[in-house]
Amino acid sequence: MKAIRIHRFNDEPRLEDIPAPGIGPDQVLVRVDAAALNPLDALVVSGVARHFFDIALPITLGTDFAGTIERVGTAVTGWSVGDRVICWADAGTGGGFAERAAVPADACVPLPPGLSAGEGAAIPTAGITAWHALFSAAGLKPGETVLVHAGAGGVGSFAIQFTHKAGARVIATASGDGVELARSLGADEVVDYRTQDFAAAVSGVDVVLDLVGGETQTRSYAVLRTGGRMVSTAMPPDEAIGKDRGITASMFYAKPYADRLGELVDAIAQQGVKVVIDRHVPIGSFNEAWARLTSGKARGKIVVSCAPGH
Repeated sequence: MKAIRIHRFNDEPRLEDIPAPGIGPDQVLVRVDAAALNPLDALVVSGVARHFFDIALPITLGTDFAGTIERVGTAVTGWSVGDRVICWADAGTGGGFAERAAVPADACVPLPPGLSAGEGAAIPTAGITAWHALFSAAGLKPGETVLVHAGAGGVGSFAIQFTHKAGARVIATASGDGVELARSLGADEVVDYRTQDFAAAVSGVDVVLDLVGGETQTRSYAVLRTGGRMVSTAMPPDEAIGKDRGITASMFYAKPYADRLGELVDAIAQQGVKVVIDRHVPIGSFNEAWARLTSGKARGKIVVSCAPGH
C-alpha cells in the first residue's frame, strides 16, 4: 500500500510502498478515505513531539483520518466490517496518511451519514481543541467575549462557530481572505492583524484563545479584563505575568478529551457546524499539502485523499 513516511527526524515526508499493517486483538484495520494534516504532524517530523510521545522510526504520519473498517481484532466488540468511522490515532504511532491503517478500536467513533470522510477526518484534533479549550479549560459562559487568534485556521474556524452558537461574543484575528471567512463563520468583529494592532483595537475581553504563541501571546495579556482567562495551544503562557495582571493563564492539550470525540462529532453534525476545508489533495501530491501546512496560511483544514488511485 502507499503511505507517507519518515525514517529520520527532519526528513521530508515521502510517499512509499509498504506492506499493509496487521492488527492486534484490540485493533481494527481501516481503509482510509481521507486524513487531515495538523501542526502536530510537523512536530513529529521535526522531532519535537518525541518529548511528549514515544515515537518509533520509521513512522507513517497522520493522527486524524476517516474511512471504512475492513478487519476487526478478535477482542473487539461494537465494531463490524463495513462500519464508517473517524479515527484519532496517537502521534507516536500515527498511520493515517496511508491506504490502510491499524488503530485501537477505542480510537474510533462513528462517521455520521451527513459528513463526508474529508469532513470527518478534519474534526478530531482541531474540533476537540476548539471545544474543550473554550468550555473545559476557559469555562466560557454565554454573554462573555472571546478573542480567537488565527480565526481562519483549523482550530480557529471551529472556535468561532462554537463561541457564536454558545451565545458569546467572538472577536477574531485574521488576514487577507481569512477576514471575510471569519465573519462568515459568525465572528462579531474581525481584526486584520496585518493592518491593525489587535492590542489597541481590543480590550476588556473575558477569554483569549491563543493559537499562535510568541509575540501574539505576550501582547494578549493586556486585552484581558481582571479575572479573565488565557488558554494557549501554541506555547505555555507565563503564569507569573497572568498572576500579576489578575488573570488565569494555562496551556491546553487536546488528547485527554479523546473519549468525548463522539459527542463532539454528533454535535457538529446536528448543529450544522461548518467544517472548513482549505483544500483536498491526493496522497500522490502530498508535498503540496505539506507545503501548505508549513506555510501557516491554510484556511481551515488540509485534507489528503488516501483511497487507492489518489
